[in-house]
Amino acid sequence: MLARRLVVCLDVQNGRVVKGEQFVRLRDVGDPVDLATRYEREGADEIVFLDISATADDRAMLLDVARRTAERLFIPLTLGGGIRSADHVAMALRFGADKVSINSAAVSRPAVLEESAERFGSQCVVASIDAKRDGGSWRVYTRGGRTRTELDAVEWARACVAHGAGEILLTSIDRDGTRAGYDLELTRAVAAAVDVPVVASGGAGSAGDVQEVLDSGGADAALVAGILHDESTTVRDIKELLAARGLPVRLLA
Repeated sequence: MLARRLVVCLDVQNGRVVKGEQFVRLRDVGDPVDLATRYEREGADEIVFLDISATADDRAMLLDVARRTAERLFIPLTLGGGIRSADHVAMALRFGADKVSINSAAVSRPAVLEESAERFGSQCVVASIDAKRDGGSWRVYTRGGRTRTELDAVEWARACVAHGAGEILLTSIDRDGTRAGYDLELTRAVAAAVDVPVVASGGAGSAGDVQEVLDSGGADAALVAGILHDESTTVRDIKELLAARGLPVRLLA
């Protein structure tokens, strides 16, 4: 059985890591390079940098931060935010990213997934999906959770894979920053619909929440942020709990 991954997300704005709740009420939590290297030392399997403002100036700043971070990291780095074309993907990879996350641009023009996968391989193309409950299903939102679409999240995940995405980064807007646990129903639905890894995001409040989404939620990886930034727990503590409960994880020597 493949090891389950613990992925740490760093939302970057104006060169700093910020954290909020349901995509708003942001607060500064630190320097992205320092935090990324700290979480790697603690045992994180991957780091995700998301430019949450995605203006051209912020994208350039994030690329510089990614370059400086990649020079010090030995674990995979995913870069997202403002990626609108295969050329943008190429730039991110040149600056040290191992994978690139695409969200709003894929909704506007799904061919960007195909073009990126054809040029660089599906393994580095991550479809990022921000979903919010809408009755008995979930609706896809774009532009940092601000714009509602008519896309059903489960069907859209299936379409992203058909267009070449090699991984789904699935964020529950309802749970983001709430620490109420992941949306297990959403994660299970998407994981059952696709044959690529699903990274669950939004709602981690404890190591137990991480264990639950990996054990019974169908996720291949769990993304965490706020509980680490606030030092409520550590990467090491989470992974030790996962191992104690029988989940295959990579532990530090």
